[in-house]
Amino acid sequence: MILNVENLSHGFGDRAIFNNVSFRLLKGEHIGLVGANGEGKSTFMNIVTGKLMPDEGKVQWNKNVRAGYLDQHAVLEKGMTIRDVLKSAFAFLFELEAKMNDICDHLADADEEQMNEMMEELGTIQDLLTNHDFYVIDSKVEEVARALGILELGLDKDVTELSGGQRTKVLLAKLLLEKPDILLLDEPTNYLDENHIEWLKRYLLEYENAFILISHDMEFLNSVVNIIYHMENQELNRYVGNYEDYLKVYEMKKNQLEAAYKRQQQEIEELKDFVARNKARVATRNMAMSRQKKLDKMEVIELAAEKPKPEFNFKNARTSGKIIFETTDMVLGYEKDKPLSTPLNLRMERGEKIALVGCNGIGKSTFLKSVLGLINPLEGKSVLGDYLHIGYFEQEVKGGSNTCIEEIWEEFPSYTQYEVRSALAKCGLMTKHIESQVRVLSGGEQAKVRLCKLINKETNILLLDEPTNHLDVDAKDELKRALQEYNGSILLVCHEPEFYNDVVTKVWNLEEYSR
Repeated sequence: MILNVENLSHGFGDRAIFNNVSFRLLKGEHIGLVGANGEGKSTFMNIVTGKLMPDEGKVQWNKNVRAGYLDQHAVLEKGMTIRDVLKSAFAFLFELEAKMNDICDHLADADEEQMNEMMEELGTIQDLLTNHDFYVIDSKVEEVARALGILELGLDKDVTELSGGQRTKVLLAKLLLEKPDILLLDEPTNYLDENHIEWLKRYLLEYENAFILISHDMEFLNSVVNIIYHMENQELNRYVGNYEDYLKVYEMKKNQLEAAYKRQQQEIEELKDFVARNKARVATRNMAMSRQKKLDKMEVIELAAEKPKPEFNFKNARTSGKIIFETTDMVLGYEKDKPLSTPLNLRMERGEKIALVGCNGIGKSTFLKSVLGLINPLEGKSVLGDYLHIGYFEQEVKGGSNTCIEEIWEEFPSYTQYEVRSALAKCGLMTKHIESQVRVLSGGEQAKVRLCKLINKETNILLLDEPTNHLDVDAKDELKRALQEYNGSILLVCHEPEFYNDVVTKVWNLEEYSR
């Protein structure tokens, strides 16, 4: 047993996340943690890693277990190079080497008994160093850096100069180099492009240790896990097999429960009816009383409340001009000596739906911002067409102290309280979320608030930067349907071909224009 969680209960304010949940992790298990947005997957990770104290229950790790957590919010210090961060994965080995050198320095002064003890400890340390690849650290660092597309950034680059996606890759590479006894991965594919997702998939398939993976990329999850834990309605249920196996069993259990519920409701109705008709008659009073007892003792089956499924329907503005935008020799970047692209001459016309793809750090978000005029290109220009009503979904937005209601009201001041609430509810948010501050919501719930702003605004061009990050399966499917039916033009940054292939008519790969 690597990890044992017993009788865990936790909540935020009056919002319960877990109620008496238990969980165990055994050696070599590859676990997928699934559930709708806001069910508490990231909260669970924070509790087992000790970042968050649960309200009740205990979390017990096996004594000698080293856990590694992919934390999107880890602090990377200015002045640290990528190489420094990656080599810090081996910090405990460098400490062992220092200890070994210290023992060697004191060997000459030791008596025979001490010397035997020291020689034994030296042997143990030597074995540990060899088993953890200490003597080939540099080639290990380069191997993983190459696989995740970090090597071409230059290992001597300052980590504070990296984009969000590059940063995540560096943290993921460090984690994989640490080779912990258990990997804890929260949405590791969010900032990875297709090639690197493929590499990570192969890596996890061959990974001999245990891992817990949270992912809304079901194809990826399905291919690497052998146990599913499903989080729903404050419960955590265990299923053996991959995601597809879990879905079959889950559907079957749900149908069985619904059938049992219907049977029991019918029986309750019949018993109540008999009691009501017979309790007043002397001849049948005893029979009525025994049926009342049966009713009182009955364990009533309860069906879980159906989660509201989101509905995204974009509002169409008047038709735009023929040209959406046109770039002339536009060079992307932030610093003159570090351009991200060759001069771009691209043109988008009305009605086109285009996916913008390419590896991290190549400038996809920068391209969107340059087209919108939010930042200036290094050279050249981008000109927007006429009669554009633009909807822009940014990749990451810092949450302020606004509640969801205030957030929507600021955007649509003429809405009534009822209109604001029903707009948020349509996006799949429940009352407990709607009244919360945006910053305490999960990543997926925050994305739904931002989509709520977008679909209630009249647009004829959508510029979407990774809108599927953090979204659960239902929300992703609904977004795909809404984009397919949208009458305007779309420029979409996305790393999931199974999402964008069904939406777009054209793909621009920025790698063809990279420096």
